[in-house]
Amino acid sequence: MSITSILVVFAVMWFLTLFVVLPIGQRSQEEDGNVVPGTPAGAPAEPKMKRKVIITTIWAAILTTIICTVVLSGLLTVDMIDVRGVN
Repeated sequence: MSITSILVVFAVMWFLTLFVVLPIGQRSQEEDGNVVPGTPAGAPAEPKMKRKVIITTIWAAILTTIICTVVLSGLLTVDMIDVRGVN
């Protein structure tokens, strides 16, 4: 597995993890009782993006390490993946 492959796995895991982390602990402006004029009531009151990016990066690094370890150890190879359903 090359450095490029590891970076691609990290980028994919980062974005997947970001979309999981974004709604966690989110309160809308309507729930907070302070709707800013011109914004939808469901818009986030306090997005806390810096914290979410840090959490996303940590989890993406952990998941990338697990995936790369499994691939490099030989537990999962391309030959094991049966795409066409043929044995």
